[in-house]
Amino acid sequence: MDDSRIACKLNNLKMDRYEAMELVAGWGVGGVHLSATGPFAPENLDKAARKALVEHVHGLGLEISAIMCWGGQVDLCEEEDWEKNVAWGKRLLELAADLECGIWGAHVGIMPWETGKPEWERMVRAMEQFAEHGKKVGAVIAIETGPEPPIVVKRLIETVGSEHIRVNYDPANLVIWPSLLAIRRGEEYDKEFALEHYQPVEGAKVLGPYVAHTHAKDALVHEDGKYQEVPLGTGWIDWPRYTANLAEAGYEGYFAIEREVGDDPVGDIKGAVDFLRSL
Repeated sequence: MDDSRIACKLNNLKMDRYEAMELVAGWGVGGVHLSATGPFAPENLDKAARKALVEHVHGLGLEISAIMCWGGQVDLCEEEDWEKNVAWGKRLLELAADLECGIWGAHVGIMPWETGKPEWERMVRAMEQFAEHGKKVGAVIAIETGPEPPIVVKRLIETVGSEHIRVNYDPANLVIWPSLLAIRRGEEYDKEFALEHYQPVEGAKVLGPYVAHTHAKDALVHEDGKYQEVPLGTGWIDWPRYTANLAEAGYEGYFAIEREVGDDPVGDIKGAVDFLRSL
């Protein structure tokens, strides 16, 4: 893989974000993946600060691959705080546009597998509003995969019918979430069912035309049904097959390394850069 298609999620490096930018610039990658939290939250960056941030990133020879916000604290299927969260999402779309990446990646909740429920209708209405606002400002929301099978996400996108609703494909999440949901529900993890329905690698064929951004992350599930995020290339994701599936769908965007655990974040993320280069 060419360096220009590799990005690193800055907050995963566990250091000052500007120092992290300089570090990954020295590695020769093409992009940085920003969490829109803390100093980079919409309310903490006015128009001038957003312009200055873009200029700083470009001055290091980098681009912003996407912004990320809502790591699971928002569920647009739920009625509580729905209007507040939709308004927040619109501000994030504006931030993505101002930072010249035009992509806001987000966990948006746990969608029902079937239509007709109030939860599904609330999700559709939220996405319709994001699509309208995204078209206005020049940005997309990229729904992060994980809590539901790819076919359910595809159904949502096709129901809304807007090019401003897209996907942040995280193949490792499609390994992790079936285990996580089983643990939450007090159920036994069923590996065969999980892989058949959640399709970590082959799901890229289902959602490929809608993928605007992808995380480079790996995971596995142990015999006891407990999931584990692991260094890139050491889990269940068949990376040559996954990248080929995306390529067949026409994807030409970033592979943004996300490493949310581990005692050596810098070493693991640099190792992930080297792994992606080998593909």
